[in-house]
Amino acid sequence: MPEQADRINTTQPHTARIWNYWLGGKDNYPVDRAAGDHIRALHPGIGDYAQADRLFLGRAVRHLVADRGIRQFLDIGTGLPTADNTHEVAQRLAPESRIVYVDNDPLVLAHARALLTSTPEGRTDYLDEDLRNVDVILEHAAKTLDLSRPVALVLLGVVIFIEDDDQAYGLVRRLMDALPSGSHLVLSHTITDPSMPDVDAAVAFWNENGTPRLTQRTPADVTRFFDGLELLEPGVVSCSRWRAEPDGDGGLPDEVAMFSGVARKA
Repeated sequence: MPEQADRINTTQPHTARIWNYWLGGKDNYPVDRAAGDHIRALHPGIGDYAQADRLFLGRAVRHLVADRGIRQFLDIGTGLPTADNTHEVAQRLAPESRIVYVDNDPLVLAHARALLTSTPEGRTDYLDEDLRNVDVILEHAAKTLDLSRPVALVLLGVVIFIEDDDQAYGLVRRLMDALPSGSHLVLSHTITDPSMPDVDAAVAFWNENGTPRLTQRTPADVTRFFDGLELLEPGVVSCSRWRAEPDGDGGLPDEVAMFSGVARKA
């Protein structure tokens, strides 16, 4: 197996590092910043997606902990550590919360120690693994989480890297099938929509120049990931608008081409 440092390609832009750049982080390279700036030139609002997605995560986790009694989280496609990671938000409200992070990016692994801090009452763990390896993920998660009790499965901006629809929907279904009643799915996904043509141009540039390639889906396609589950209000919407506080004029934040939802398994 290649050494961790050997797996980090600094000559080609990588989505996790560009996301980190847009969030104001330092875990990126000149090639990532150049690609991020080019994408932002094609679609000026795209840098706001990272922030909107991060804020959605915070709102979703707070709701699940405070209002739904969730104390366990399986966060797959974690990304590079930044402010208000899942365990920080959850343990702030419920110190006994347990979180397992999963990602297969070597740079995320290099910084995983930042994700392994925890309150004394709770616990965090990290697994270097691919979303496609469901059985391995569940086996490892069971060492930290009690899979007979409700778990929140967090999939933010990760199934976009599964191009085949049947495989993408099947992976989410297999994970949710393994979790008990009362578990929740938290998912976000880049969309394609006729009203946002510049998004398609930015994605096309990325797929020609960056890694890994990503797949856009329509809002209806994103909603399909929640089939068989009880969608919480307001359903599948722009992540900037999921239970967001109205501004001073009573309006909602601008939409971004990253849609999200939270749903409960009956």
